[in-house]
Amino acid sequence: MRQTETDDKIQEKQVILIVDDSEMNRAILTDMLQEDYRTLEAENGVQAVELIRKYSDAIDLVLLDITMPEMDGFEVLAIMNKYHLIDNIPVIMISAERASSYMERAYELGVTDYISRPFDALIVRRRVENTLMLYAKQKRLVGLVADQVYEKERNNSMMVNILSHIVEFRNGESGLHVLHINTMTEILLQHLVEKTDRYPLTQEDIIRISTASALHDIGKISIPDEIINKPGRLTKEEFEIMKTHSAVGASMLSAITAYQNEPFVKTAYEICRWHHERYDGKGYPDGLKGDEIPISAQIVSLADVYDALTSERCYKKAFSHETAINMIMNGECGAFNPLLLDCLLEVAGDIQRELAVNSPEREFQVHETVEQILKHKKLHGYGYSINQMRIEQAKKEFFFEHERTLVFDYSELTNVILFSNWGRRLLGLKKNQLDLRKESALLQDQDTLEMVRAELAKTTPENPSIDIKIKIHAFGELKEHRLVARTLWSDGEEALRVGVIGRAEEVFRLDERR
Repeated sequence: MRQTETDDKIQEKQVILIVDDSEMNRAILTDMLQEDYRTLEAENGVQAVELIRKYSDAIDLVLLDITMPEMDGFEVLAIMNKYHLIDNIPVIMISAERASSYMERAYELGVTDYISRPFDALIVRRRVENTLMLYAKQKRLVGLVADQVYEKERNNSMMVNILSHIVEFRNGESGLHVLHINTMTEILLQHLVEKTDRYPLTQEDIIRISTASALHDIGKISIPDEIINKPGRLTKEEFEIMKTHSAVGASMLSAITAYQNEPFVKTAYEICRWHHERYDGKGYPDGLKGDEIPISAQIVSLADVYDALTSERCYKKAFSHETAINMIMNGECGAFNPLLLDCLLEVAGDIQRELAVNSPEREFQVHETVEQILKHKKLHGYGYSINQMRIEQAKKEFFFEHERTLVFDYSELTNVILFSNWGRRLLGLKKNQLDLRKESALLQDQDTLEMVRAELAKTTPENPSIDIKIKIHAFGELKEHRLVARTLWSDGEEALRVGVIGRAEEVFRLDERR
């Protein structure tokens, strides 16, 4: 196993891992690529997997032989698939094997390309370059989408957590309880999918379950104050009333008829109704046993018990982390899935470290927000909204700076239009953002602007797009452009146009392109 550069310099150029049991083949490929790339070498699959795990964030491409000692190329691909490494690291197969069965299997396992020996330097360099360019564009697009999805998910999660904290505040429980359950649920689920294929959960499932866990005790809002905040042991009758909260919470979610087919609501229902079921069938409200209990409810149940043990409540002092783990493992807190108990033991240290990050200051902030809601104080969302707009603007400006066409994003609500950096320079503007209520005169092509507005006025939610030819002053010269734009509409029975996104590209005549 040889590395052509030291660890601290590995990020200076794109890194290619060459995996081949032939030292000569590795040397040939290194010689072909070393001018433009940094290379790592492995002489078998075992060394390759070790390097991929060690440098997964730094390796940009793998050139992988099929036939090798100890672990062949197909086994390496299987491991990369199992741990989703191939999602981020492209692989080109290099082999003298030309049988279609080999090539078909390689493509099924996720390889991007296939290069046959003997190597042709031009072909190797071109295919490496094309693959790296393809993945770079893919990562850029994924990053754009991921940022947008993350922002929406963050806002959704924030709302769910505020609502669930209202319940916790009324219970007199720690404002961090919901956050602890969320954190523990995610840690346990991530470890579970790494440990076994028994529960085929995707990352989307893990995020959904973790977020929905915040609603596990919403039914407690129906429990009388004298019971929910009683400092001593509940009577049998009081406990029976307390037990109704799981079914009540599920009923509350069932009553939201508009969203019954949404995966999030279904998951939240499972957690609300069944997070007090027990693996031996002695839980409530339905006495489910084993894997009759959805894995989402099993995980949240375990997290809920741990946090209840380690948190101070009106009826008990907090136990230490070690005591809580021992009580759960000894069966003092009910019966749990043995596989989940193994997971709990294996990630106990991670859980303790993660939960320790949640400071008293964060608890105070949560309580302050909930108090304002409960006391009907007016919450000033204006400042938050403006801040979010600024964040969105900053992100758009960042991503627009690499776009080599005139791209724009217009908001009907604010009359503000945002141009890409290229568009700003093309139109001769001094800034990317214009308030058309005050600054429309800065655009030279007023007649064109009115024509575009007239075309946009014809759009509907069912037919939101336009594709027209326009003339605009580009870098001081009047030139013909093709404008493609799409109107954005609000949801609801009476849809309103809320914005427009689009791009304009110069129209070239054939003789201008020759």
